Amino acid sequence: MKVLVTGCAGFLGYHICDELLKNNNSTSIIGVDSINDYYSQGIKKKRLKDLKKNKNFLFYKIDISNEKKLKKIFNNHKFEIIIHLAAQAGVRHALKDPESYLDSNIKGFLNLVDNLKTNSVKKFIFASSSSVYGEGKKFPQSEEMKPKPINIYSSTKLLNEEIIRDYSNISKIKFIGLRFFTIYGSHGRPDMFLFKLLKSIFKKNSFYLNNYGNHLRDFTHVDDVKMIIKKLIDKKIKTKFQIFNVCSNNPISILKLISDVSKITSTNPKIVKVKRHKADVLKTHGSNIKIKKYLNIKIFRNIFEELLPIVNWYRDKKFYKF
Repeated sequence: MKVLVTGCAGFLGYHICDELLKNNNSTSIIGVDSINDYYSQGIKKKRLKDLKKNKNFLFYKIDISNEKKLKKIFNNHKFEIIIHLAAQAGVRHALKDPESYLDSNIKGFLNLVDNLKTNSVKKFIFASSSSVYGEGKKFPQSEEMKPKPINIYSSTKLLNEEIIRDYSNISKIKFIGLRFFTIYGSHGRPDMFLFKLLKSIFKKNSFYLNNYGNHLRDFTHVDDVKMIIKKLIDKKIKTKFQIFNVCSNNPISILKLISDVSKITSTNPKIVKVKRHKADVLKTHGSNIKIKKYLNIKIFRNIFEELLPIVNWYRDKKFYKF
């Protein structure tokens, strides 16, 4: 089986590639990534170095918005599965550099879809986001609810869904969109809450706490995400297009999380409370009933049970140096 993974040097992309390559000589992965500087390129290169140890992994450094280079890859390889994770991330960053979201999240996405016409793809699994729900008032948020994006990032993700919904009407490919809710775990993004907090602790810097900590987030362990994607790859799928939430269905208080991390690290973080950022929603809480039923999943990991190994990993790998 030949799999294309876009965004392979990213947090989730790295984990998916690593998981699919484990003890599986029948799977070969073509990974593409632009290695942009949205966050430390050193982290991305470190992930890539690890993946390149496997002979079944082949890497191309390209931006998917580059139509000619992407087309060349499709001409040279026949893919059965595409896992599309490449995108310009960050809700807040969209206020500073909206053009980058149009290039990667729209133009790049359309380039991928255009290449499906001449390839042998059977399944196309792509990353959407919980941000398409916007500022919710009714929880948990389910796939049947009408999306209400409130920023450029979430709008591009919803547009991706609509593009695929339309394209699925003229294609035999099975399309699956995954609305991810705050993924965490080893090799995580340094711009996300948990690792930003840990970095401030280990470097003894101030941590700026948005909205005075009055947020709730539905944290989803990366191992649960890996498990879901593997099951979706293996599952015989009949429906042409589906959207799933990928979440724990368990909103967590940011203040409670800080308290537990403080106990584990035996520190009192230098917290500086600031007012709410206009790009952030107050609460994320997704329903995972649909994906659990579809894939026969029983439970999702609880972040409070996973904090100790994550903190130890972060400390041991000296991730705070990036």
